[in-house]
Amino acid sequence: MAIREVPIKPFAGQKPGTSGLRKKVSVFRQPGYLEAFVQSVFDTQDNLRGGTLALGGDGRYFNRTAIQIILRMAAANGVARVLVGRGGILSTPAASAVIRARRAQGGLVLSASHNPGGPDGDFGIKYNVANGGPAPEAVTGAIYGRTQTIDRYRTVDAAELNLDAISEQTLEGMTVEVIDPVGDYAVLLQQLFDFDAIAAMLKRPDFRFRFDAMHAVTGPYARRLLIDMLGAPAGSVINAEPKEDFGGGHPDPNPVYAKALYDDAVVHGKLDFAAASDGDGDRNMILGKGIAVSPSDSLAVLAANATLAPGYARGIAGIARSMPTSRAADAVAAALGVPCFETPTGWKFFGNLLDAGRITLCGEESYGTSSDHVREKDGLWAVLFWLNVLAKSPGETVKSILQAHWRRFGRHYYTRHDYEAVDAALAQQAMDALRAALPGLPGSNIGDLTITAADDFAYRDPIDNSESRGQGLRIICGDRARIIARLSGTGTEGATIRLYFEAFEPDPARQQDDVQQRLKPLIDFAEAKAGIRARTGRSGPDVIT
Repeated sequence: MAIREVPIKPFAGQKPGTSGLRKKVSVFRQPGYLEAFVQSVFDTQDNLRGGTLALGGDGRYFNRTAIQIILRMAAANGVARVLVGRGGILSTPAASAVIRARRAQGGLVLSASHNPGGPDGDFGIKYNVANGGPAPEAVTGAIYGRTQTIDRYRTVDAAELNLDAISEQTLEGMTVEVIDPVGDYAVLLQQLFDFDAIAAMLKRPDFRFRFDAMHAVTGPYARRLLIDMLGAPAGSVINAEPKEDFGGGHPDPNPVYAKALYDDAVVHGKLDFAAASDGDGDRNMILGKGIAVSPSDSLAVLAANATLAPGYARGIAGIARSMPTSRAADAVAAALGVPCFETPTGWKFFGNLLDAGRITLCGEESYGTSSDHVREKDGLWAVLFWLNVLAKSPGETVKSILQAHWRRFGRHYYTRHDYEAVDAALAQQAMDALRAALPGLPGSNIGDLTITAADDFAYRDPIDNSESRGQGLRIICGDRARIIARLSGTGTEGATIRLYFEAFEPDPARQQDDVQQRLKPLIDFAEAKAGIRARTGRSGPDVIT
């Protein structure tokens, strides 16, 4: 085998964010840019030499090209076997399932998640470790450190491989196995949920169901699981063909970018259950007739009803949520007598807790929910879990289940305001202004609420004692309300400021208020302290969820 070493210079800004390295496609297409990051993975992850690597992505533009580049580099760096999803397709939760089921040493997942695709869109790459989860900070730190000193990458000269048929091929002594991207994942989910009960419900003529794959990676998975295995009507899975530009849409499952689905279910009441997933299949939006389920509430409801699913019939060990996620899950954990952990944003922070058996379910307010079956968020898992709960709750609807949950545990009114593509300097000014105000806030009031604490969230991992600082600004009003502010690490243009507002209401008579009106005092207070609208000249957030 003739290995070529190609000289390169380090590229600035290759530090992975909360979900890997994300940039514009034009950045990744620079000669040597992708190669620098991938070589840094191979240089720092010694267990890949002679080991097995999983490889695939969400099918967005540049996915196929990147896979061929990585295959040649893997061969040059001594990888023994690469598992590639057919057509280069592998959803993020399915990649985790493959790594775990086939005992791979790691995986490279190619996706920019919910960000737009196409030649002018975004691309991304992240490294997952042997437990199937995103690389922890120690690993991403090592990879980033290597990108700052990289001076060459290794590759081989070889023709492109055919990735469109299940096969086993050889590339300069390395085995390349093209696998069914759905197989391992479908088998795993079938072990967790009551497929017979779900199938019976989906076949009922009075149960109106729709899943929107948003022309993203979950299309093939939804067809196999929902139509082929569960017998849902063929037309119930829409936008199921993955496209490099997601059909010109924005593959982010929220009321803004999945408006047609939202309107049919929530506004017009045409659907009893509706759901959508994002670019790489790890997020989910859950809708019912006349109601949208917030991701924070979704985690809490699934935890409270976990024993209805066969895979969780014995109960759950604990729950974890990201710090900005509402405290609805905390109330459930307290009632069940299990711990609830509060972590920074980023799925990698759940990994140690899952591996140690301290938690079973986990979730983030950014439409991400999952369990210990994989080490990633899992959109279709959440959809099937909700269908399982409905199927085992005769006469109940999404709305009735949610309202009953609020009556029992109290309602956590919750919203997130996103200011996208903000000038980075202005965004930092707004955050600095709010941070500077924190020390003087405790003891002051927001209407009838008293601020009890204000800080910059820091987290110490209870398993390995690693510490993460600067994870988001918090203004806390006891157990009654919170305001959270942080800069997002998932965008590729400018900065995204995320503001989170939460207020707890235990009285069932006051649990049907308009969310934005109920949270308006908190929203106005945050603007007064941070001045985001005043600094940016914007009339309001770009996205409200």
